[in-house]
Amino acid sequence: MELLYDILLDNGIKYMAKGEDSIPLKSGDYCIIRKDFFLDYGQVVSNGVPFDPALLPKEPVSGTPSDKKTEVPRIQRKATVVDQGKANENAMRAKSALRTAATMIEHLNLEMKLINAHYAFDNKLLAIQFSAEGRVDFRELVKQLSSTLNTRIELRQIGVRDETAIVGGLSICGRPLCCCTFLKEFDSINVKMAKEQDLALTPSTISGMCGRLKCCLKYEHEGYLELEKTMPRRGDCCECKEGRGIIIDRNLLTQKVVVQIEGTGQNVTCTKDEVTVVYPDKYKIKRQTPSAEEEAAMLLEDKDPGQEKGRKNHNKK
Repeated sequence: MELLYDILLDNGIKYMAKGEDSIPLKSGDYCIIRKDFFLDYGQVVSNGVPFDPALLPKEPVSGTPSDKKTEVPRIQRKATVVDQGKANENAMRAKSALRTAATMIEHLNLEMKLINAHYAFDNKLLAIQFSAEGRVDFRELVKQLSSTLNTRIELRQIGVRDETAIVGGLSICGRPLCCCTFLKEFDSINVKMAKEQDLALTPSTISGMCGRLKCCLKYEHEGYLELEKTMPRRGDCCECKEGRGIIIDRNLLTQKVVVQIEGTGQNVTCTKDEVTVVYPDKYKIKRQTPSAEEEAAMLLEDKDPGQEKGRKNHNKK
């Protein structure tokens, strides 16, 4: 029976590969993978599941030409100590190739930032990842690198989110970044999600280390919408045991609201079950124009589709 595994390369690229159940593999093991025309060396990051074509990603497998259909990478064997030694040598060669590429980029005056390089296990391919503000014509760079290093070159442009996922770091919550721990793909995020979660729309609050809107705004969104269904809104007129007032603040997670009592101006904290919302005419909510903070937050939205994962710039020789 064939099993499907998640494979992680030393440059942060992840893809799926299949292997026979007779190969003893578990999460954390290293293995040799046969891809389109070369061998690769990677780490297994998930236990095998029965192979099912529906589990495969729709986009082309990383590290293979995107203009033709390729088979799913196949795990040949578990890596040996000798294989690990060769992989370490390839890692040192990749660092040297990265320095060579940096020198050529400076000579060609290209606006691009190199991130990392990865040699295939059999040295038939050198994959280099970089970031740039826009499109970069790197055809001459590919020619020079291919001639100097005597191997096939792949340059891949990635977005700021992918770059942050590779570099890693700690988020404001104190935990490792979601993009480099469990997130496998980046979904579209907008400022409306932050509004519906009652977050302050200041860029420093809702933006991550990559400078874009935080990924947690997306995967926590449905939970906040469920909590918001039974919660009164800010500005609603309500009645509580202290009297009538206006809701000036609320906390979706604790399901509590802050009521400003009419006449006295006293602020009272109540649970949502302790208040009753009423709507006299003088308390009707008027629609407001976006504030300066909201306009600044809108600039954080990822409006450049070329920077999202799965829409990368490839060139090979």
